[in-house]
Amino acid sequence: MSDAIFQVVAAILHLGNVEFKKGKEADSSELKDDKAKYHLQTAAELLMCNVKPLEDSLCKRVIVTPDGNITKLLDPDSAALSRDALAKTIYSRLFDWIVDKINSSIGQDPNAVNIIGVLDIYGFESFKVNSFEQLCINLTNEKLQQHFNQHVFKMEQEEYTREEINWSYVEFVDNQDVLDLIEKKPGGIIALLDEACMFPKSTHETFAQKMYQTYKNHKRFSKPKLSRTDFTINHYAGDVTYQADQFLDKNKDYVVAEHQALLNNSDCPFVATLFPPLSEETSKSSKFSSIGTRFKQQLQALMETLSTTEPHYIRCVKPNTVLKPGIFENFNVLNQLRCGGVLEAIRISCAGYPTKRTFDEFIYRFGMLTPDVLDGSDEKTASAAICDRMGLKGYQIGKTKVFLRAGQMAELDARRIEVLANAAKRIQRQIRTHLTRREFIALRKASINLQKLWRAQLARKLYQCMREEAASIRMQKHVRAYIDRKAYKDLQASAIVMQTGMRALAAKNEYRYRRRTRASIAIQTHWRRFSALSSYKQQKKATINLQCLWRARVARRELRKLRLAARETGALKEAKDKLEKRVEELTWRLEFEKHVRLDLEEAKAQEIAKLQSSLSEMQVQLDEANAAIIKEREAAKIAIAQAPPVIKEVPVEDNTRIEALTHRNEELENELANVRAKAEEFEKRYCEAQNVSEERLVTIEEIQAKLHQFQENVQRLEADLSNMESENQILRQEALVASTNKDLSDEIKILEEKIAKLEQENKLLHEQTTTMPATIPTPQPEISASLTVTKRDQNLENGHQVKEDHKVQEELSLALLRLSKQKSLTDRQQENHDLLIKCLIEDKRFDKKRPAAACIIYKSLIQWRSFEADKTNIFDRIIHTIRSSVEASQNSIGELSYWLSMTSTLLFLLQNTLKANKAPSRASRRGKLASATLFGRMAQDFRSTQAGIGLSSGYSGIEGEPENISRVDAKYPALLFKQQLTAYVEKIYGMIRDSLKKEIAPFLNTCIQAPKASRSRPARGSSKSILSITVAKQASMVHWQSIVTCLDSTLGIMCENHVPPMIIRKTFNQVFSFVNVQLFNSLLLRRECCSFSNAEYVKAGLQELELWCSKATEEFSGTSWDELQHIRQAVAFLVLLQKPTRSLHEITDELCPVLSVPQIYRIGTMFWDDKYGTQGLSQEVISKMRVLMTEDSISMPNNSFLLDDDSSIPFSLDDIARSAMDIHLCDVEPPPLLRQNSEFHFLLQRAE
Repeated sequence: MSDAIFQVVAAILHLGNVEFKKGKEADSSELKDDKAKYHLQTAAELLMCNVKPLEDSLCKRVIVTPDGNITKLLDPDSAALSRDALAKTIYSRLFDWIVDKINSSIGQDPNAVNIIGVLDIYGFESFKVNSFEQLCINLTNEKLQQHFNQHVFKMEQEEYTREEINWSYVEFVDNQDVLDLIEKKPGGIIALLDEACMFPKSTHETFAQKMYQTYKNHKRFSKPKLSRTDFTINHYAGDVTYQADQFLDKNKDYVVAEHQALLNNSDCPFVATLFPPLSEETSKSSKFSSIGTRFKQQLQALMETLSTTEPHYIRCVKPNTVLKPGIFENFNVLNQLRCGGVLEAIRISCAGYPTKRTFDEFIYRFGMLTPDVLDGSDEKTASAAICDRMGLKGYQIGKTKVFLRAGQMAELDARRIEVLANAAKRIQRQIRTHLTRREFIALRKASINLQKLWRAQLARKLYQCMREEAASIRMQKHVRAYIDRKAYKDLQASAIVMQTGMRALAAKNEYRYRRRTRASIAIQTHWRRFSALSSYKQQKKATINLQCLWRARVARRELRKLRLAARETGALKEAKDKLEKRVEELTWRLEFEKHVRLDLEEAKAQEIAKLQSSLSEMQVQLDEANAAIIKEREAAKIAIAQAPPVIKEVPVEDNTRIEALTHRNEELENELANVRAKAEEFEKRYCEAQNVSEERLVTIEEIQAKLHQFQENVQRLEADLSNMESENQILRQEALVASTNKDLSDEIKILEEKIAKLEQENKLLHEQTTTMPATIPTPQPEISASLTVTKRDQNLENGHQVKEDHKVQEELSLALLRLSKQKSLTDRQQENHDLLIKCLIEDKRFDKKRPAAACIIYKSLIQWRSFEADKTNIFDRIIHTIRSSVEASQNSIGELSYWLSMTSTLLFLLQNTLKANKAPSRASRRGKLASATLFGRMAQDFRSTQAGIGLSSGYSGIEGEPENISRVDAKYPALLFKQQLTAYVEKIYGMIRDSLKKEIAPFLNTCIQAPKASRSRPARGSSKSILSITVAKQASMVHWQSIVTCLDSTLGIMCENHVPPMIIRKTFNQVFSFVNVQLFNSLLLRRECCSFSNAEYVKAGLQELELWCSKATEEFSGTSWDELQHIRQAVAFLVLLQKPTRSLHEITDELCPVLSVPQIYRIGTMFWDDKYGTQGLSQEVISKMRVLMTEDSISMPNNSFLLDDDSSIPFSLDDIARSAMDIHLCDVEPPPLLRQNSEFHFLLQRAE
């Protein structure tokens, strides 16, 4: 059966993939392609029916008429609807079959008289978009709310009326009018929906208009203002707006006769059972069936079932909307309680009698409180007497029940529990007395027998203890002697360890002191430099402030003159704006202070509550402690009072045994005194031996210090010897490689002279090593004397002797043997790295528009094979140097431009050199060629040993030209170095760009609005006013000229440092984009900026920027002028005089193609002509833009008309690699610092 179910589901999925196209005939359809045919064939196979009838049922429709059947062809859209109807029908029948199968398999007894059912439905729904499903769900909630009202409110009040108690009727809200609005026939919404579905030409708009006309006077129905198809229903829980766009489609439920007949004749029994043959009456009836009508019928059946049961309601309350624990939103919970009618039920319950009991139940439960009332009185009188005796007030006595107020039942239960507890205590007291007395008699008999046996056992144990004591004393004597010997040995060993640790600690403290001294000197140096710099900056700042004050004074004089000529209305308006801003600011501050004060009060209240709770807890603990002390005292008194009298028994003494034990005890005491005396004497000797050993250890420390100094001298000589030998070997290899070239005869002679000198130095060092035993005895007399002293004084009482002189001789012999070993080349490599880092810091020159430091570093890394090394620290040192230099020069654009040029050049070289794969490099190919001769094999062996160590030593021979070298197999350190270098290029670029933005930002705030003097119109014939306006215009352009000055300065600095033109273009592109964003956003947000004169002022400033772009040439400015499109088109629109005659198409497509409709609308509505008094846009254009903005707001609700500044990095590593830098490394001159060092001669060779 499960296979058949999956088979039907698969057929439904395949039907969804069947597509149609127009057929050969008019209004016909056929399968679109082979894919659609395949899916149709698969669906037919899964449903076990013929393909052709299935295709005909989808593409054709048979209409039954009195004259006969007519076959109608369906167009592609109708065929798709027929396909969807078939899929829905199959899925609906399958779902109904599964539900029936589950209900039948539950095992419910159909003959059962009583049932228990659980009804769980969705609550009241109100979303942003509410459709037909929400209407059905809310109808169900309305029905259930009416049932809840009838059951809770009406039943409760009917019971009060039936019992004839004093009760005032409580009114409640009835929602019958909402139910009539939705489901009443023939005028309900569902009835209108069914009527609209029966007409083929009905649409959702006609259905909505029909509802508007029918329910226009209904108090529960309303129509939204700006909608054609939406309608609002006032439910019991609030207003809900429904969208009727898909009501007709969701309400239709067509069953096509061709589909029914086709699937009924299926070869699959399961499919045939899903589609049984219809009866004649059903087939003759209308094919249309409504989902809403079916839902209403099922809901009516449900309400009939509920009316036959005794319902109990459970209201589920959602505490918050974020679905997190520990959060309780009061407003949402209150709305849910109000929507569910819970508040109304609580109101009735509080006003009435929530607890009610029949007379017999009440007397059965609480009759024990007043047993004298039960005799000779009826149930009603007895119940009233019980309530009066207990002091209850406000209760009511009905015909058959007692009605109690809230809390009275709990009070009666408390009295009942108290009575039952007193009776139980009385019974327990009697039973415990009897059990305790019986237990005491048995315990007394057992204690007498136990005392007799225990006394005999004590006598036996006493004798055994006396024997064990004598044996233990003898054992203790030997054990203590062994423990004392072992403790002495441990103490001696620990003293030696402690002395070693103290000496190491002293050495570490000395090293730490020296290190701190050096650090303090460095800190003092930096602090003095900082203090001098800060004092200079303060003086400079004071000078600038003085100049600003003087200029401000002069400007105030000019402003005073200009104010006299300004119009009074402008001044009043400006003062009004300032006062409004001030009022808004004060209002905001007042609200902020109120919130702060409320927060402080809440924090204080919480703190006070915490202190009170802690105080109460401490008080409870104190009370518990006092009660425990009192209980312990009482228990102690009771125990003392109940203790039995002590019966003294006089044992029979054996005098002879006592005398023997006494004599033995005296002997043991004498032996103990002797042992103590010996122990004291041993301690004295131990202290003397310890003092002697400390003196000898001091002498040993002095000898070890002298030995350490001697070892340092030996190691220094050994290092000199190894350096000489390594230089000798390297020079020999250089000579052997250079011997193959006939043109290098002069260099061969120089190398041979160096080899001869190094051989002579090597011989001298060998002679020094042979004569080393003769030079060593200079400190020997002191060592021998100290060693003889230690040999004579080293004998301790434990019998061991320390031979320090033998150890010294062994260490000297090992030091002499280590002189024959060759040391690695790490020290020389470190010196070369230091020189290279020093060159990176000091050498900031440019050689033919190239950073010399970048070229030298690249050639050195290639020469040393650092990119192929598995481990090296040169990359970390270079990155550290760049980072420290950049951090030290954050405010200097010149320094940042130099480091940007250097890092980008080095990154360009690395990108064109490194590769991450393991292809054979040129060095390995050269090694294969050189290994043909004896000397070639020697050089190859030397290189292989260094590569095996994993170090880039820098002494592997001279390479070819760097620009002609093939790509290098980069290892992980080199790749990491390239990533870090890329990050610093981006960081330095961002610092320069942000510094330039920060520098021109203050000028942009003043450039967006023209000065008032430039906006006023001169009087005719007044030459003096014309001259003043001309001067004011020239003064107003100062801000734009300041921006141009900043751009010129930055461009000059970057060109002086030879920054790549691609990076310069990207920098000014982003800066101009920033200018565009700032000016355009200010124009949109400030109405005073959208005037005619202000637009002319901004247009003149933009012409200054255009002039700068033309002067800077396209190599450096690039497309910077195009970045100002928004502000350029906005200004051109503002200075246009024929705005009322322009159409929306001309404005959006010709004048402002870059600007969006909201931006044009805001500029057009905020425009005002303060110069000629012309009008803005026409009302027709403005209304069209409003319609477009409304449609755009529906599709894009978060669309903003403001621009965003782009702060990302606009170039990548590939852009740098494709920047086509003209860099040649063959003629780069090294600095004198490297020219004088023989290890960097490969730089000179390249230059030559």
